[in-house]
Amino acid sequence: MRSAIDKLVDNAIAHETDFEGPRALIPSMHVTILTCMDSRIDTFRIFGLDSGEAHILRNAGGLVTEDALRSLVLSQRLLQTREVILVHHTNCGLHDMDEVALRAKIQAETGRAPAYAFGSFHDLDQAVREAITRVREHPLLPHRDQVRGFVYEVETGHLREVYV
Repeated sequence: MRSAIDKLVDNAIAHETDFEGPRALIPSMHVTILTCMDSRIDTFRIFGLDSGEAHILRNAGGLVTEDALRSLVLSQRLLQTREVILVHHTNCGLHDMDEVALRAKIQAETGRAPAYAFGSFHDLDQAVREAITRVREHPLLPHRDQVRGFVYEVETGHLREVYV
């Protein structure tokens, strides 16, 4: 039985035949989108993007972690992006997750406690507002005025803005 990786590698090989050629290093729309790693979020399709137009950052929950901030700083300071879109979504695995129980389970199974928080949240809109604020207040980002946050509804495809 072939693995998922084998199938994906086959797709990558097939992609070479219709590859349109290299794109510019600088995203043409000068925007970075930070969203969740959830496979139901097709960022390119939702926003009508083509490769080379935006930086796409993904992690569990679309959280503004230290690593996400590091990537945003590089995106802006090195690769000329100026705007940030933050996208959380409905039916997220982190929504109402029992972080204490997960940490205890991992420690019981491995003998080690995770050195990081997983980022559980209870109020989706509040999580978006906090993410917006965290980006807007990060002192190393030169462009903090165009930061907007949204909730993508995985059940309907609707994208709604959340305001601070």
